[in-house]
Amino acid sequence: MSNIVEATQEKGAKNHNKYRRDKPWDNPDIDHWSVSPWDETTGDNLPGGRLLEESSFATLFPKYREKYLREVWPLITRSLDKVKIACELNLVEGSMTVRTTRKTSDPYVILKARDLIKLLARSIPAPQALKILNDEYNCEIIKIGGLVRNKERFVKRRQRLIGPDGATLKALELLTQCYILVQGNTVSVMGTHKGIKQTRMVVLECMNNIHPVYNIKRLMIMRELEKDPKLQNESWERFLPTFKKKNVQRRKPHQLVEESKKASESAAAAGGKAAVKKKKSYTPFPPAQQPSKIDLQLESGEYFLSERQRKAKKLAEKQQASVEKTNEKRRAREREFIHPSLLKDADEGDVVEKSGEKETNEEAYDDAGADMERLVGKFAKKKRKASEEKSGDDDEDVLGLKDTKKKRKKDKKRKD
Repeated sequence: MSNIVEATQEKGAKNHNKYRRDKPWDNPDIDHWSVSPWDETTGDNLPGGRLLEESSFATLFPKYREKYLREVWPLITRSLDKVKIACELNLVEGSMTVRTTRKTSDPYVILKARDLIKLLARSIPAPQALKILNDEYNCEIIKIGGLVRNKERFVKRRQRLIGPDGATLKALELLTQCYILVQGNTVSVMGTHKGIKQTRMVVLECMNNIHPVYNIKRLMIMRELEKDPKLQNESWERFLPTFKKKNVQRRKPHQLVEESKKASESAAAAGGKAAVKKKKSYTPFPPAQQPSKIDLQLESGEYFLSERQRKAKKLAEKQQASVEKTNEKRRAREREFIHPSLLKDADEGDVVEKSGEKETNEEAYDDAGADMERLVGKFAKKKRKASEEKSGDDDEDVLGLKDTKKKRKKDKKRKD
């Protein structure tokens, strides 16, 4: 065993560069991250001179894009002819197709053409979508439709991503150097790989109820840190803000608070003290199951009726309810002609009628009529008495008695 150890020590450490060859074509001046365009003049060509098989991609577009696509399709055709890609617009099926030809030399350009028709289908303008044919541009279509179940909540969060007058979206575009379009259930992004990654993170977190303003602030700090060469090899976590969710109990609306106060005050006034909530006795058994809609229909017999009979029954119930409402309004109008002293009796009659008993307000209305007759007789008697007094004065004028009385009063005043 010792001999083996000594032999290994004599050999020394392993030479990891033993099988490594020199690469004269590789040097530190070469930027391996740069994407050079396909150029046949510089020696970029396919083995055999052409592609062996034809590749094609197709995508559907919505009906409202048909008119626009018909207008810009000549521009699309000319742009794809330059890279030797054939295209087809099918208005019957509502689809766009791109395919390689025998003259196609760039094997990757068909994937760029596929991205082009996808962006056109997602309502991106043709001049902007044609930039995807350049090697500097990449794209991604982020699906956000299934991230939020509630439709109203989804619309609010999507609008939050756009911001007031598109301000939030514009700020995100400036920070990520990407073109962003929010359309329906998708977000289309065009730009660099780094910008697309940042945009995807902001969009997905916005759909998860994290406001995009927080991520925009984070991106702004990262943009400033990139300018400092001393921080290139250090962690930036100490400079970046962290936003954590806090489950803070929400305050009750003002209206609910007021209603609860009024309820407690009314209970205190009625019972002399605030009503104490009774503690329910514990029972291990679950509550009884509530009857379903079908159970209620079986109990009332409506389940066995035909559709026509159900509609007739509902119509009859509506008519009955309208008749009751009409009668109630008529009674309310008649109450205006009842004497105030008899309103209490009339109200008691209404309560009796609503409780389902056979008593009605007819007696109250009869008493009111009799009272009105008495009032009319009283006013007629007063009127008759006033007319008699007036006729007595006229008689005195005729006999000349009234003038003599006035003369006597004037004589008394002169003597005094």
